[in-house]
Amino acid sequence: MKKHFITFLLSAICVIAFAQDSLIKSNTNPPEAKIAVPEKTPITLETIWASGELYPNMISGFINLKDGKSYCKIERDAAGNTLVVTYKYETGEKTGTLIDGSKIAAANGMQYFAFRRFELSSDETKALIPVNTESIYRHSSRSNFLIWEKATNKLSKVSEDKVMYATFNPQADKVAYVFENNLFVKDLIKGKTKQLTKDGKQNEIINGAVDWVYEEEFSMDRGFEWNADGTKLAYYRFDESLVKEWDMEIYGNLYPNHSKFKYPKAGEANSVVDVYISNLKKSTKLEIGSENDQYIPRIKWSKNPNILTIQRLNRHQNHWEFLVVNADTKQVTVSVEEESKHYVDITDDIIFLEDKEHFIIKSERSGFWHLYMHKVDGPQVGIITKGNWEVDHLLGVDEKNGKVYFTSTEVSSMERHVYSIDISGKNKKLLTPEKGTHSAVFSNDFSYFFHTYQSATVPFVYSIRDNQGKLVRTLEDNESFKKKLDGYAISPIEFKTITVSPNVELNSYTIKPLNFDPSKKYPLLMFVYGGPGSQQVKDNWLWSNYFWHQMLANQHGYIIAVVDNRGTGGKGAEFKKMTYLQLGKYETEDQIAAAKYFGAMPHIDESRIGIWGWSYGGYMSSLCLTKGADVFKTAIAVAPVTNWRYYDNVYTERYMRTPLENADGYDNNSPINHIDKLKGNYLIVHGTGDDNVHFQNSAEMVNKMIHQNIPFDSEYYPNKNHGISGGKTRLHLFTRMTKYVLENL
Repeated sequence: MKKHFITFLLSAICVIAFAQDSLIKSNTNPPEAKIAVPEKTPITLETIWASGELYPNMISGFINLKDGKSYCKIERDAAGNTLVVTYKYETGEKTGTLIDGSKIAAANGMQYFAFRRFELSSDETKALIPVNTESIYRHSSRSNFLIWEKATNKLSKVSEDKVMYATFNPQADKVAYVFENNLFVKDLIKGKTKQLTKDGKQNEIINGAVDWVYEEEFSMDRGFEWNADGTKLAYYRFDESLVKEWDMEIYGNLYPNHSKFKYPKAGEANSVVDVYISNLKKSTKLEIGSENDQYIPRIKWSKNPNILTIQRLNRHQNHWEFLVVNADTKQVTVSVEEESKHYVDITDDIIFLEDKEHFIIKSERSGFWHLYMHKVDGPQVGIITKGNWEVDHLLGVDEKNGKVYFTSTEVSSMERHVYSIDISGKNKKLLTPEKGTHSAVFSNDFSYFFHTYQSATVPFVYSIRDNQGKLVRTLEDNESFKKKLDGYAISPIEFKTITVSPNVELNSYTIKPLNFDPSKKYPLLMFVYGGPGSQQVKDNWLWSNYFWHQMLANQHGYIIAVVDNRGTGGKGAEFKKMTYLQLGKYETEDQIAAAKYFGAMPHIDESRIGIWGWSYGGYMSSLCLTKGADVFKTAIAVAPVTNWRYYDNVYTERYMRTPLENADGYDNNSPINHIDKLKGNYLIVHGTGDDNVHFQNSAEMVNKMIHQNIPFDSEYYPNKNHGISGGKTRLHLFTRMTKYVLENL
């Protein structure tokens, strides 16, 4: 239930055309506002899902080149060939075509050659190109990998089979990959392939990759890493023999097929995870503990080719250790460790310095995410950032000029800005003053950065800036897209901090109809996610939910409200972690209090307040309609967790410990145990092929409502996963949801 992916999933969409008058006429509680705003084009579901008219232009495939002064990006020629074109940062001058699909086609006897992704070798003379890709779970996939040679434009195969995670070593003379749960290395000079492991077995032993729960909850896929001189591999071995199996039916044939995979639910056994180092001839297991009550969520080589670092967590995830391993002696030492009365989040913001003696790491040890300098063998030697705000991402370290670059919440927890600071912690400088959300990718010499800017009203501006933040040139401003949006009925978003109870201030935004009349009463629809560390109330581009909410506001007269409850991110550890051991309790209290806050306004009809959400948001909307039955009239829950005992252990135990240790925490805030309170209109939606939040959650919720003779509405989508998408699925889903809102709120 990782928040960044859920946020993307919840970018669903949008609207009903004027032709769907029947939906409006069937509304038993017609809004008092006008049905349509004059002289504005109505947004329809078809507009967003079929035409793509409501999607801004994006720049993808951007990669820095080693000279530090240029970059490349993916383009297409008229014949459909993929081109990787190189440009100068400063002038925008096109300097060449690094990879030319037409030349590749000619050299390999093809009509044309197109691809979506590639990985350049460090010397930029080769590329790995995946084709015929098949998704497996959230991050994992398998592909036919092709090796492109710059000198000849010839293609060769990594393997005849579809494999996983093909990756060059730094010298680009070898490629490592995973096939059928075993790790292989292909020597590109000798043309020979060596199998490093042989015990890989489906649903039992995994080498070089990770299991389902690591992939989902630690955002991992590849389970191996090359060292700096390309002579060694560190890799994971998962023994998931004792992990219980989830059996998911796949419909479509006379007899359903079955997808079986290991899924450790709360309190259940985990994989036993080991880390090995291989010199490509022999592999050695590291002595870091072979227990199913610990996690090894990251391995990373330092600049020293003989020093491997490992992040280790205990099962409660409240004790984090940064281990340093000598690859020659296999000695393991604890370099840094942190403990919390709640939990410790792992970090990917670690940069090893060229002196091979120091690294910079992002840590929450002060109560806010900040940057620290450490020696590789442990001691903290510097504090780079501090304050009651959070570093969002460590972007890079310019060692030559002693500068560190990062994004943070210092301006506002609802915004992100790019900063520079001396490595000593002095001379902090804001590089992106424009209100909203900024991100940056720096050139290899840190003289320029590729800048992405967005806000709730600015749909992606791409530019090049220098390292002082000065605009060099604009690559894409989406002005034509913004002009197109001017023709649609779109209301401004009002960001506000609201006080819902003593000492509880929450970020929120609202959308009102363009023809808002303060003397009238409007129904209110709230949208919620609310999960730990997440944020919905951010001044960034809001994608498809935004247009669906705009449609409900301007074509049907609803007011939309979004509130980030306690437990969400951007405001420090105390605000985020106060929900520990009681997921759902304070979050629900805040959403109910927020509904009452809005309901007390003279222009809100307090008898017509609804709420909807997806995944954790579906869990929240279900709790709100039960615990807040006297406040909410209607709720829609898409792919909800209804009982924390049904969800995976890494996520759930991080915040709740095990069911044996915290039975009341599990049961007191699981919607399935509050069905007797349900009085309003409830629509529950789920995909039967959801490998993440299993269909079991909705099936058991429905079964209990039937047992207690409580009316409800439901919709299920055969074989659809947690995203409930593909073909016309989203069109069907949001047509159903729109009709439900109009008829029941």
